[in-house]
Amino acid sequence: MDLIDIGANLTHDSFDADREDVIARAATCGVRRMIVTGSTAESSRQAVDLAECLPGSLYATAGVHPHHADLYTPEVHDALLRLLGTPGVVAVGECGLDFFRNFSPRRAQQDAFQAQLELAATTGFPVFLHQRDAHAEFTEMLRPMMPRIAGGVAHCFTGDATALRAYLDMGLHIGITGWICDERRGADLRKLAKDIPLDRLLIETDAPYLIPRTLSPRPRTRRNEPMYLREVLRVFAEASGEPEDRVASASTSNAEQLFGLLPQP
Repeated sequence: MDLIDIGANLTHDSFDADREDVIARAATCGVRRMIVTGSTAESSRQAVDLAECLPGSLYATAGVHPHHADLYTPEVHDALLRLLGTPGVVAVGECGLDFFRNFSPRRAQQDAFQAQLELAATTGFPVFLHQRDAHAEFTEMLRPMMPRIAGGVAHCFTGDATALRAYLDMGLHIGITGWICDERRGADLRKLAKDIPLDRLLIETDAPYLIPRTLSPRPRTRRNEPMYLREVLRVFAEASGEPEDRVASASTSNAEQLFGLLPQP
């Protein structure tokens, strides 16, 4: 089974001691390709460095997460633009709005989001999107830009049916994480699984976060790893009523098309 984890935070310091082993374990579980998420200018640079070490296996995004939007300066913008010219970079982001925590002021989030949407429009990259508790403002900003942008993914989708329809109508792909494996918070998402077209589905771990709670036996630590992507696949397939191999094939093909990845032999 050939799977692509479209969102793994492999630059996180929890992987510093065993990053190579984490990548190797993922490969033995069929996850031979991963997109390393950039969330600041520095972590984006680190993601690019990782991708350069394992071309064809690791790719990178370059962007600034809304939590860090107050750090989005003209110098950061220029740094992202340079990174987007590097082989192995496949998307702008993680970018968007997060009004749940408001770690950055809302105005700063909106300004950083708009700047990165413009980056995507001018460079031809898709967008890797984050939205939490900001659906109305998020769609208001994104919708007029989508005709100029080469697609995107609603990363770690946890929204309701209204949000799902809005994102699908804008042409976005839907990123499903271990949230769907959470018996406490993921029940509504499991009900929506049948409404996510397979040609818009992408799967991701968001490692080291959101470890699937359905893993049995449960791991000794709470750190999520890309090797657990198969559990996300299994639970989505069960919830959607689709065979696992069909879900796997669709999500892999979708990732290749959206991010311009070469199919593996």
